[in-house]
Amino acid sequence: MKFFIDTANLAQIKEANDLGILDGVTTNPSLMAKEGVKGTDAIMNHYKTICEMVNGDISAEVFSTDFDGIIAEGKKLAAIHPNIVVKVPMIKDGVKAIKWFTDNGIKTNCTLVFSAGQAILAAKAGAKYVSPFLGRIDDSNWDGVDLIAQIAHIYSVQGFETEILAASIRSSLHIVKCAEAGADVCTCPLDSILGLLKHPLTDIGLAKFLEDAKKM
Repeated sequence: MKFFIDTANLAQIKEANDLGILDGVTTNPSLMAKEGVKGTDAIMNHYKTICEMVNGDISAEVFSTDFDGIIAEGKKLAAIHPNIVVKVPMIKDGVKAIKWFTDNGIKTNCTLVFSAGQAILAAKAGAKYVSPFLGRIDDSNWDGVDLIAQIAHIYSVQGFETEILAASIRSSLHIVKCAEAGADVCTCPLDSILGLLKHPLTDIGLAKFLEDAKKM
């Protein structure tokens, strides 16, 4: 399973990349605004900087919701760097745009996916990634991991090549569960990635080793 970091914070991206396990980055307008990145030129430059930091797919989201607007924005984003993946919402014009991008050699990530039916449409249109939002599904008293497993089963049966990118990750346990359910990619905050390092028995064992080393 690939690891993407879901942020626009350059320091966090660098820290995750320095771990040696980072495969890509996802971000969105909210995350950009959180880092004070505002305005078209600033956003485009920020994406370029991220692409220069990480050797992997970088999802860059469109703001438009109409076909022509999505296409126009997507072409500009794709021109930033070969690693850019245009992030398109799961709406009617979004699916139509994904098909256009696919036919014209531009990679896409279909975002805001909450059902298997939506995932099927994204795959049929040729999206490279489909992004089910686990945390938001859990917030609605559904099980987001179950959706990952359902999509993985359908894609396997139907032979779809679209990769399942588990998004809206809220914990380290979510990451493990997504790996079990068959997600191809997991995009998450840095804290969730670093949380995988933690176990009390590791801390206890290391303390004992260090204590014994002093006696040598």
